[in-house]
Amino acid sequence: MVVVKFIQELVHSIPGLLDMSDTELVMLVLSLIDLSLAGNLLLMVSYAGYESFISKLHHEPNDQRPDWMGKVDFSGLKLKILSSIVAISAIHLLRSFIDMHSIPKEEVAWQLAVHLGFVVSGVFLAVMDYIIALTHALEKRK
Repeated sequence: MVVVKFIQELVHSIPGLLDMSDTELVMLVLSLIDLSLAGNLLLMVSYAGYESFISKLHHEPNDQRPDWMGKVDFSGLKLKILSSIVAISAIHLLRSFIDMHSIPKEEVAWQLAVHLGFVVSGVFLAVMDYIIALTHALEKRK
Protein backbone atom coordinates (compact mmCIF):
# COMPACT_ATOMS: atom_id res chain seq x y z
CA MET A 1 0.00 0.00 0.00
CA VAL A 2 2.86 2.37 0.83
CA VAL A 3 4.52 1.63 -2.52
CA VAL A 4 1.26 2.40 -4.33
CA LYS A 5 0.92 5.69 -2.46
CA PHE A 6 4.58 6.54 -3.25
CA ILE A 7 4.05 5.91 -6.97
CA GLN A 8 0.75 7.80 -6.90
CA GLU A 9 2.43 10.83 -5.30
CA LEU A 10 5.31 10.69 -7.77
CA VAL A 11 3.12 10.28 -10.88
CA HIS A 12 0.79 13.02 -9.70
CA SER A 13 3.70 15.44 -9.20
CA ILE A 14 5.78 14.76 -12.32
CA PRO A 15 3.74 16.93 -14.76
CA GLY A 16 4.14 20.04 -12.59
CA LEU A 17 7.69 19.33 -11.45
CA LEU A 18 9.29 22.11 -13.50
CA ASP A 19 6.68 24.65 -12.40
CA MET A 20 7.07 23.95 -8.67
CA SER A 21 8.49 26.52 -6.31
CA ASP A 22 11.39 25.59 -4.07
CA THR A 23 9.06 25.12 -1.12
CA GLU A 24 6.70 22.85 -3.07
CA LEU A 25 9.65 20.76 -4.29
CA VAL A 26 10.99 20.38 -0.76
CA MET A 27 7.51 19.38 0.44
CA LEU A 28 7.30 16.76 -2.35
CA VAL A 29 10.71 15.33 -1.48
CA LEU A 30 9.81 15.21 2.22
CA SER A 31 6.55 13.46 1.34
CA LEU A 32 8.39 10.84 -0.70
CA ILE A 33 10.99 10.32 2.03
CA ASP A 34 8.21 9.96 4.59
CA LEU A 35 6.49 7.28 2.49
CA SER A 36 9.81 5.52 1.95
CA LEU A 37 10.52 5.42 5.69
CA ALA A 38 7.04 4.07 6.39
CA GLY A 39 7.56 1.35 3.79
CA ASN A 40 10.96 0.44 5.23
CA LEU A 41 9.45 0.29 8.69
CA LEU A 42 6.71 -2.06 7.50
CA LEU A 43 9.23 -4.28 5.72
CA MET A 44 11.54 -4.44 8.74
CA VAL A 45 8.73 -5.34 11.14
CA SER A 46 7.40 -7.98 8.75
CA TYR A 47 10.76 -9.73 8.36
CA ALA A 48 11.62 -9.54 12.05
CA GLY A 49 8.16 -10.76 13.03
CA TYR A 50 8.42 -13.67 10.61
CA GLU A 51 11.82 -14.67 11.96
CA SER A 52 10.71 -14.30 15.57
CA PHE A 53 7.40 -16.09 15.44
CA ILE A 54 7.29 -18.33 12.36
CA SER A 55 10.63 -19.54 11.05
CA LYS A 56 14.21 -18.42 10.63
CA LEU A 57 15.18 -17.23 7.15
CA HIS A 58 18.11 -19.12 5.70
CA HIS A 59 20.99 -16.82 4.81
CA GLU A 60 23.89 -17.73 2.58
CA PRO A 61 27.35 -16.18 3.12
CA ASN A 62 27.35 -14.31 -0.22
CA ASP A 63 23.72 -13.24 0.06
CA GLN A 64 22.88 -9.65 -0.92
CA ARG A 65 20.53 -9.07 2.01
CA PRO A 66 20.72 -6.19 4.49
CA ASP A 67 22.98 -6.81 7.50
CA TRP A 68 20.15 -6.58 10.02
CA MET A 69 18.19 -9.48 8.50
CA GLY A 70 18.63 -12.54 10.66
CA LYS A 71 20.40 -10.63 13.42
CA VAL A 72 17.74 -8.32 14.82
CA ASP A 73 16.44 -9.31 18.24
CA PHE A 74 13.51 -7.64 20.01
CA SER A 75 15.78 -5.04 21.56
CA GLY A 76 17.30 -4.07 18.23
CA LEU A 77 13.90 -4.14 16.56
CA LYS A 78 12.44 -1.79 19.17
CA LEU A 79 15.27 0.68 18.63
CA LYS A 80 14.96 0.49 14.84
CA ILE A 81 11.20 0.99 14.99
CA LEU A 82 11.47 3.90 17.39
CA SER A 83 14.22 5.55 15.37
CA SER A 84 12.08 5.23 12.23
CA ILE A 85 9.12 6.76 14.09
CA VAL A 86 11.34 9.62 15.25
CA ALA A 87 12.51 10.19 11.66
CA ILE A 88 8.93 10.17 10.35
CA SER A 89 7.88 12.54 13.13
CA ALA A 90 10.81 14.84 12.32
CA ILE A 91 9.78 14.95 8.65
CA HIS A 92 6.21 15.87 9.61
CA LEU A 93 7.55 18.54 11.95
CA LEU A 94 9.83 19.92 9.24
CA ARG A 95 6.89 20.04 6.82
CA SER A 96 4.93 21.98 9.43
CA PHE A 97 7.80 24.42 9.96
CA ILE A 98 8.08 25.00 6.20
CA ASP A 99 4.32 25.61 5.95
CA MET A 100 4.13 27.51 9.27
CA HIS A 101 1.99 30.36 7.96
CA SER A 102 -0.99 28.08 7.20
CA ILE A 103 -0.86 25.87 10.32
CA PRO A 104 -2.09 27.04 13.73
CA LYS A 105 0.75 27.60 16.21
CA GLU A 106 -0.93 25.30 18.76
CA GLU A 107 -0.85 22.41 16.29
CA VAL A 108 2.85 22.95 15.62
CA ALA A 109 3.49 23.10 19.38
CA TRP A 110 1.69 19.77 19.85
CA GLN A 111 3.65 18.21 17.00
CA LEU A 112 6.87 19.43 18.60
CA ALA A 113 5.83 18.03 21.98
CA VAL A 114 4.95 14.64 20.48
CA HIS A 115 8.24 14.57 18.55
CA LEU A 116 10.23 15.38 21.70
CA GLY A 117 8.30 12.63 23.48
CA PHE A 118 9.40 10.16 20.82
CA VAL A 119 13.01 11.36 21.07
CA VAL A 120 13.07 11.09 24.89
CA SER A 121 11.44 7.63 24.70
CA GLY A 122 14.10 6.52 22.22
CA VAL A 123 16.91 7.75 24.44
CA PHE A 124 15.43 6.02 27.50
CA LEU A 125 14.92 2.80 25.53
CA ALA A 126 18.53 2.88 24.30
CA VAL A 127 19.82 3.53 27.83
CA MET A 128 17.73 0.67 29.22
CA ASP A 129 19.03 -1.71 26.53
CA TYR A 130 22.60 -0.59 27.27
CA ILE A 131 22.12 -1.25 30.99
CA ILE A 132 20.63 -4.69 30.26
CA ALA A 133 23.53 -5.58 27.92
CA LEU A 134 26.02 -4.36 30.53
CA THR A 135 24.31 -6.43 33.23
CA HIS A 136 24.41 -9.55 31.04
CA ALA A 137 28.10 -8.98 30.28
CA LEU A 138 28.88 -8.64 34.02
CA GLU A 139 26.92 -11.82 34.81
CA LYS A 140 28.91 -13.77 32.19
CA ARG A 141 32.19 -12.69 33.83
CA LYS A 142 31.17 -14.19 37.16
